[in-house]
Amino acid sequence: MTEAGFQDDGGPGPRPQYSPSYYGAFVRDPDGNSVEAVHHAEPRGGENRIDHLWIRVRDLAASRRFYEAVAPTVGLRVHDGSQNRFHVTDGNRSFALVRDDPVTENAHLAFPAQDRATVDAFHRAALETGASDNGAPGERAEYHPGYYGAYALDPDGNNVEAVWHDR
Repeated sequence: MTEAGFQDDGGPGPRPQYSPSYYGAFVRDPDGNSVEAVHHAEPRGGENRIDHLWIRVRDLAASRRFYEAVAPTVGLRVHDGSQNRFHVTDGNRSFALVRDDPVTENAHLAFPAQDRATVDAFHRAALETGASDNGAPGERAEYHPGYYGAYALDPDGNNVEAVWHDR
C-alpha cells in the first residue's frame, strides 16, 4: 500500500501488546483513517472478514454510555481496553471506541437483530441515552422485503442501526 502512495502508519511487524502472535501493518486512507492488515497465529472463529475496527470519538465517557445501553440489546457487551478506549464485543470479534483525533465521521454501523422486538429494544435503549433518533423501527422495503431496522446517532453523529432480515 505504501508503494501505491498511502501514508505509512506503522510498518509490518509483531504487536505483542495486542497478543503474543499478533502481526500487523498499518496505512492511512485518503481521509486519514488507519487501515490495518493483521495475522493471528491462533484460530479466530466465524466468517467475519473484519478482525476489528477502531472508531475515533470526542468524548469517551459519552460514547461508553451510549454503547453500554445498546450493546446488550443486540447480544454484545462493553469491556475495558485502556484509559483511552473501550471495546464492544461478542467475546470473539470486537470494535473499539478510541479517544483520538481526527474524530471518525459519517460511519454507519449495523448490528444484526434476532427479531423485530430486538430492533425495537435497541432503538428504545439508544433514545433513553439521549441519542438522536435517525429512523424509528420499521420496514425498509427499499432495501428488500422483510428488512426491519431502526437508527440512532451516537454521540459523534455516526449512524448506528439494528436490523432484522425477515426473509
